[in-house]
Amino acid sequence: MSNPEVSTPLRLLVVDDHEVVRQGLVALLDRREAFQVVAQAGTVAESIEQARRHQPDIVIMDVRLPDGSGIEACRAIRAELPATRIVMLTSYPDEEAVLSAIVAGASGYLLKQIRGRDLVAALETVGRGGSLLDPAVTERVLERIRRIASGASESDELSQLTSQERKILLLVAEGKTNKEIAGEIFLSDKTVKNYVSSILAKLNLERRAQAAAFVAKHRIDRGGV
Repeated sequence: MSNPEVSTPLRLLVVDDHEVVRQGLVALLDRREAFQVVAQAGTVAESIEQARRHQPDIVIMDVRLPDGSGIEACRAIRAELPATRIVMLTSYPDEEAVLSAIVAGASGYLLKQIRGRDLVAALETVGRGGSLLDPAVTERVLERIRRIASGASESDELSQLTSQERKILLLVAEGKTNKEIAGEIFLSDKTVKNYVSSILAKLNLERRAQAAAFVAKHRIDRGGV
């Protein structure tokens, strides 16, 4: 007896600004009976236009596109076509992006390193109404969600810092260079550089210039280190 779930192919829209990647995905998926690629796009604007025109069952969406974020496109498509499910496909295991994608209505978040058969299985899962995250991002995102759910504030990120890291954070916020910090707390430049990288990662900051804003927001002063 045939399975009615797979009798009609899932109609796909593939969105990626790199033509080679896009064509590779189309070649991988279109030859399978379970899928039919109905359109392709390389930008946010094109993805919204093609989704509107073809109303696919699933959109495979790159996170980084030339004219904006795939997450913005996800939000726009889901607003117009709530029945269309969206799977984000990216090179970066970024928990901020994962959370944003979930909030925007994405059903999945996968890394491009995924094997072909696993991608096929993931899309079939989404097509059946399921949701999934790549194992590489799941634990980090769940930890972030647990902190939010428990009422933890962003200041709880500070609890991850050692007293030495807090001291260095303040010095970075004051605009001091690694060399100046090293001279003040009697460490090597390289050790300070490693500390700074660790601090930025723990606080989810991309640049050391953001440290001053973080310190001001959380009213951290030398008395608290």
